[in-house]
Amino acid sequence: MVEEIITALSRIRWLFVIARNSTFTYKGQAIEVKQVGRELGVRYVLEGSVRKAGGRVRITAQLIDAISGTHLWADRFDGSLEDVFDLQDKVAFGVAGVVESTLQAAEVRRAADRPTTDLTAYDLYLRARPDCLSWDLVCCL
Repeated sequence: MVEEIITALSRIRWLFVIARNSTFTYKGQAIEVKQVGRELGVRYVLEGSVRKAGGRVRITAQLIDAISGTHLWADRFDGSLEDVFDLQDKVAFGVAGVVESTLQAAEVRRAADRPTTDLTAYDLYLRARPDCLSWDLVCCL
């Protein structure tokens, strides 16, 4: 399952994804997400679990900001082991789609919250905002 998710995430061009072998050093250990972020040099960590019962499987995933420890997204996926490849595809593409949009929103919020003393940068930020009414209004600020 991990390989499927990593493969789906690595298809997102702007996203830096750590290799599976690097992440497996933490497998089975109770390590704080902030420590993982520091050691691997990443801002976000995707973690989860797989549990089986009979012919069913439950996969959980959660996206965490490794700096603050804040959960950005979490979900679970249930399915049958009879068609495990379809389930893996469903989970991998579902996770990748949600992670991409969640990270884009988080990065936009992070950039918007960062103060600037450069008025040119602030002017460009205001021009790029979809709710900006007009250039004349921006010039009056």
